[in-house]
Amino acid sequence: METELSRQLGIEHAIFGFTPFPAVAAAISRAGGFGVLGAVRYTAPDDLARDLDWLHGHADGKPYGLDVVMPARKVEGVSEADVEAMIPEAHRQFVRDTLAEHGVPELAEGERSGWRITGWMEEVARRQLDVAFDRPVRLLANALGSPPADVVERAHDHGVLVAALAGSARHARHHAEAGIDVVVAQGYEAGGHTGEIASMVLTPEVADAVAPLPVLAAGGIGSGEQIAAGLALGAQGVWLGSLWLTTTEARLGSRALTAKLLAAGSGDTVRSRALTGKPARQLRTAWTDAWDDPAGPGPLPMPLQGLLVAEAVSRIQRYEVEPLLGTPVGQIVGRMNAERPVQEVFDDLTRGFERAVDRINRIAGRNWS
Repeated sequence: METELSRQLGIEHAIFGFTPFPAVAAAISRAGGFGVLGAVRYTAPDDLARDLDWLHGHADGKPYGLDVVMPARKVEGVSEADVEAMIPEAHRQFVRDTLAEHGVPELAEGERSGWRITGWMEEVARRQLDVAFDRPVRLLANALGSPPADVVERAHDHGVLVAALAGSARHARHHAEAGIDVVVAQGYEAGGHTGEIASMVLTPEVADAVAPLPVLAAGGIGSGEQIAAGLALGAQGVWLGSLWLTTTEARLGSRALTAKLLAAGSGDTVRSRALTGKPARQLRTAWTDAWDDPAGPGPLPMPLQGLLVAEAVSRIQRYEVEPLLGTPVGQIVGRMNAERPVQEVFDDLTRGFERAVDRINRIAGRNWS
């Protein structure tokens, strides 16, 4: 499953695996893919440094990358405390009322929220980059548009490729103009932040828009046959995220959440602003329903919503309050029906890819076996 991009990065299979778990990223790289660690949950540089060092030590010398979330435009002089102060009291009360309705206990005295999505804030993301560029990461991906120009330049100075996610051909062309090396065409089916165009339409549009830049297909991909389809549409690889959530190396920290993922069908997700303030595909829960209800106050814009709900999400996860318990995940969740090691998932992907290639060859009247 080699392409020009996979050969450039020195990986066996053009499968890029995004994950918040270092053990999963390391296993993806060991299996011949390219593990990409998500940095958004790291607020302390020392924690990110520790996990990147662990990843490096367990990737068997294989390459890996880091995914950050930072805006293209810098906002000077705005701290996390300044942003917190912008949250209306009515929204804080709505959170309290929703948690009380479902009997969610308070955190223990002195226990701080373990879920603080602040990595999209300029000051936090730049501290993450300081850590990353001190280590041999091979790819820096940004999930919130093109990174600032100085970040792209700094990455290139360190020999690091820069990738950015795009939900439309227009976004992709902007990335190309900003000097991005790889465009991830993330379709509507994907988990997390995503646009409104499905992968089957988006991938060839983006590939045509930015040629000859390499494109990775993302969204709704969870089988080798779908990987083959993405490459046939013009991509040089695929970007998979949701599929790794039910691997044995993942550390969701909640058996109840894992059970919900394993039981969910492809129709059990919703594209909602409840988690971060930007539309993000996630499991549909009583929590997303409450925020999407027209009778409620509605979600705040990013990053206010993420700061507002941080402690609430920690409490929901800590006490495994099933009706409210969810996570970002794509429509491919309908295929995630068993806990399996990353290597087993990889073996299944490569076998499926081979089946798809053989099938097309037979249709085309070729027999190369």
